[in-house]
Amino acid sequence: MIEPIVSLIGAFGVLIPILIAVVIILYLVPIPLWVAAWASGAYVGLSTLIAMRLRRVPPHTIVTARISAAKAGLHITLNELEAHFLAGGNVVRVVNAMISADKANIPLDFKRASAIDLAGRDVLEAVQMSVLPKVITTPRIVAVAKDGIQLVCVSRVTVRTNIDRLVGGAGEETIIARVGEGMVSTIGSAANHKSVLENPDHISKHILSKGLDAGTAYEILSIDIADVDVGENIGAKLQIDQANADKQIAQAKAEERRAMAVALEQEMRARVVEAEAEVPRAMADAFRQGNLGIMDYYRMQNMQSDTDMRETIAGKSTAPNDGKPAA
Repeated sequence: MIEPIVSLIGAFGVLIPILIAVVIILYLVPIPLWVAAWASGAYVGLSTLIAMRLRRVPPHTIVTARISAAKAGLHITLNELEAHFLAGGNVVRVVNAMISADKANIPLDFKRASAIDLAGRDVLEAVQMSVLPKVITTPRIVAVAKDGIQLVCVSRVTVRTNIDRLVGGAGEETIIARVGEGMVSTIGSAANHKSVLENPDHISKHILSKGLDAGTAYEILSIDIADVDVGENIGAKLQIDQANADKQIAQAKAEERRAMAVALEQEMRARVVEAEAEVPRAMADAFRQGNLGIMDYYRMQNMQSDTDMRETIAGKSTAPNDGKPAA
């Protein structure tokens, strides 16, 4: 009874290492992938597949991309595909982009496609934009014509990818910025806002004549003005602000002149008071020198009293009596 159990345990002890070895071999040697590559006409040796495993390169990704390229009639070596994967590129997307470019008769080799992919751009989307142009809608651009009327414009820019300038070329933000600058300068040079509203295509023609796509990764096909709205009267607003500023300046100058006049009046009053203070002294000197007699002094006092009485009577006659009869 014990001997069969011992023999069974011994058999399992022999089978387990064999199973582990088989699993390791099947992992290192992907037989189904090797068969698929051989059947597709993109043969890859078993030793190459094992080497990919050891280099930590997924054989399925590389072999699938090679099969797609071979079926599309493109010659791409395994070393190129592995090098691009190890550099951090998307091998499948690059191969699909090359296939799309080949079908559309767009010249695109693997070196340029991999450079575009490693530069951070979507090479497949770039090829698709070369076949089917893209429409970029600019934000609302505000500009002012020479007559001071503000215009708010929105344009749609139709662009397609320029494969030759994808590496190192500017992106959509530059296109939008240049188109906005062209719209502002064109509207700003218009004599009045009515001419812009009547012929908005002049803006498109003027912008296209500047060659705004130079140095960018796109080629501008057309610029269409989608909407033009009339905004505020900036010229009138500026004139009002200038008039208010001039008014404040004039008020400040008038206040300065008034203050100077008040100061001069106070100075003259002080001089009058000073002169009046000299009168008693002059009279005393006249008494001492005999130039003024006592009767002359009395006559002067009587005349002053008479003058004060007349002024008092005149003041009462001109004052309102509130409907009461005079006493």
